[in-house]
Amino acid sequence: MKLFSDFDKPESPSLPKLPKKMRILPYPDGVLFPSMLLPMEITAEHQKKVVEDAVSSDRIIAVFATKQESKNKDKNKDEKNPELYKIGSGAMILRMLRIPDGSMQVMLQGIQRVKLNKILQTEPYMIADVEPLKDKFEHSIEFEGMMRTAVNQFYEIIKQAPNLPPEIATIVNNLSFTGQQIDFIASNLKLKKEEQQQILELIDIHERLKLLLTFIERELEILKIGTKIHEDVQQTVNKAQREAYLRQQLESIKKELGESDEQTAALNELQQKIEKANLPEEVRKVADRELKRMAQIPPMSPEYNVSRTYLDWIVSLPWDISTEDRLEVDQAQQVLDEDHHDLEKLKERIVDYLAVRKLKQDMKGPILCFVGPPGTGKTSLGKSIARALGRTFMRLSLGGVRDEAEIRGHRRTYIGALPGRIIQSLQRASSNNPVIMLDEIDKVGTDYRGDPSSALLEVLDPEQNNSFVDHYLDLPFDLSKVFFITTANIVDTIPPPLLDRMEVLELSGYTEPDKLEISKRYLVPKQLKEHALKETDVIFDDSAIVEVIRSYTREAGVRNLERNLATLCRKSTRQIVTGTKPPIKITGKEVRDILGPERYLHDAAEEKDEVGVVVGMAWTPVGGDILFVEATVVEGNGHLRLTGRLGDVMKESAEAAMTYVRSRSKKLGLPDNFHRKKDVHVHIPEGAIPKDGPSAGVTMTTALVSALTKRPARRDIAMTGEITLRGKVLAVGGIRDKVLAAHRAGIKTIILPKENQRNLEDIPEHVKNELQFFFVEHLDEVLDKALKLEGLNDE
Repeated sequence: MKLFSDFDKPESPSLPKLPKKMRILPYPDGVLFPSMLLPMEITAEHQKKVVEDAVSSDRIIAVFATKQESKNKDKNKDEKNPELYKIGSGAMILRMLRIPDGSMQVMLQGIQRVKLNKILQTEPYMIADVEPLKDKFEHSIEFEGMMRTAVNQFYEIIKQAPNLPPEIATIVNNLSFTGQQIDFIASNLKLKKEEQQQILELIDIHERLKLLLTFIERELEILKIGTKIHEDVQQTVNKAQREAYLRQQLESIKKELGESDEQTAALNELQQKIEKANLPEEVRKVADRELKRMAQIPPMSPEYNVSRTYLDWIVSLPWDISTEDRLEVDQAQQVLDEDHHDLEKLKERIVDYLAVRKLKQDMKGPILCFVGPPGTGKTSLGKSIARALGRTFMRLSLGGVRDEAEIRGHRRTYIGALPGRIIQSLQRASSNNPVIMLDEIDKVGTDYRGDPSSALLEVLDPEQNNSFVDHYLDLPFDLSKVFFITTANIVDTIPPPLLDRMEVLELSGYTEPDKLEISKRYLVPKQLKEHALKETDVIFDDSAIVEVIRSYTREAGVRNLERNLATLCRKSTRQIVTGTKPPIKITGKEVRDILGPERYLHDAAEEKDEVGVVVGMAWTPVGGDILFVEATVVEGNGHLRLTGRLGDVMKESAEAAMTYVRSRSKKLGLPDNFHRKKDVHVHIPEGAIPKDGPSAGVTMTTALVSALTKRPARRDIAMTGEITLRGKVLAVGGIRDKVLAAHRAGIKTIILPKENQRNLEDIPEHVKNELQFFFVEHLDEVLDKALKLEGLNDE
């Protein structure tokens, strides 16, 4: 309601005289106060008739509130004669407007309170006998205080109530007539119709003000409580709750639009996967918490995909999935024998593990390290172990890995973060007890990104890996059931703490009979199959395979041997395609025709005994080999020159050899001052290849003595051993590979340190039967065996 401007006067307004007989307009929605404006929409026909007749005469009507609101929502069917309150307001129709839909808009202005005495007529509308009422007022100090309080409190309500414009305060302040102020305030409070009617019925302004103060204080208290509640809610509602509310609204909008909720479907799918994954309790709590967090993230946010990927990894890992081990020892032995020739010690170790596992089901997986030259079957042996156990085989190549995150994974704060290779392998294996081969562990590097070998310490420790924590998952995963196998060519570059956690099993190079047997059983059938040949199409004679082994390969393994056999198969396939009828028989002659000139001489020893040339034996990462140490004496000033790309240790061995020769010059028949007039040059051919180690000490000393005394060295003797300044011969490593290399080169006699006599157990019997061994403790014994007596120093 609004105050009509004509009644804004400092004194009691001059009111139009109201007749005693007036048309009645029932008002179900509220109360019309005197001096207030009331817009009404009229749809009922009998009410429209009241307005039309009033407009056509004096425009005066009486507005009475109904005691009960009409229950009929269709205002066109309002009750014609409702029960009315006895006090209402006389009003003037200021404006009437007909609307095209048939309704009528009317603006009424309250004039004065009236009392309903008697209804005189009900058809076609109500006409009643009414009595105009005048306000009773007696000014007092108490009333003045109450009025000021009412106005001030109403100002507070205006400040706090969002539906009251600030201009209302100005209107109240400009009203001088107290009755108008009270009615105006009452009309702008949120009062019920009954409460407004109570104020309307009070003729005594003092009593009216008392009742208004009660309503004002109540309304003010309600507003204060509402403000406090609003402030408390604002403080407790956090960002996630607001987003949840907005998301709920968004879901409602999507439903109204008929759009599919992909996020809800994805969340339900993940929930089902979590329930089916049989996760450990700790992991389940993390997964549920992450799923709740994901539900609060908008799908377009980058964090949504991070959480989705993380949960996908959790539910896809085999937390409680194991393959059943095949624990039949005889069957496992048969599988290993089918796949690999020889390697008896390694096979025994695997069979022993199976025997213990059969009795102790909760046995922790062993950590084995296969060490040997390339091509000796380390990786294929791992596959055979997995086949024998009935487990999944996974291979990880660690060669050149320098980032610790490759093992432990990246933290989720990084873009594109993923778990480490260990967890990825378990996910691909779909079981928590696969055979995982960590290939080339000796070639793991270190740089600013971390030390992967240090990260492997926990992985390869049976006492710790039952709670391995990947940085990406940040959850403990049990690796104790995994059968870890590592491979390496050498153990020197493996950090000692890491090496200490592994059981080292050495794979030495193969002998010629071993290679022949491997070729016949494995390599030739494999290459025939890969080249679409049947066993009856191409027949390999043993002499052809031996010729390839002797003349076209020189290795500890069989990798190059397999490549040459593949070349022979390709040439045979071409002959068959071009018209040659099978079978094609390949002998030693066909090998030379296809593969060309011989690349290596089977008998690599010298053709004759020479002064200053001694045959030594060396060990390399690719197997054993022989080397020739040459020494020459020329006129000079006593300099010792060393060439052949020698390492520091080998250079020191040469200096120790020279010192020993000088200390034994009298016994060797050399002048005391020979070292001052002679320059000695020691050279080891194949200078492009780095050489190092102490095991050539015996060989270099023998070469020096041979060159200085002019005594030829026997070409059929090879030697190895470390020396001291006193001439003692110390033990060295790699005896098996060195002896096999000497045997391949046609050497007949081998000189070894006395302490290495126990290593002959590792050498095949047929090789030992073809060689003669001398075990020495001092260099004098070496010189007696290796140097001939003729050609003594003439000086």
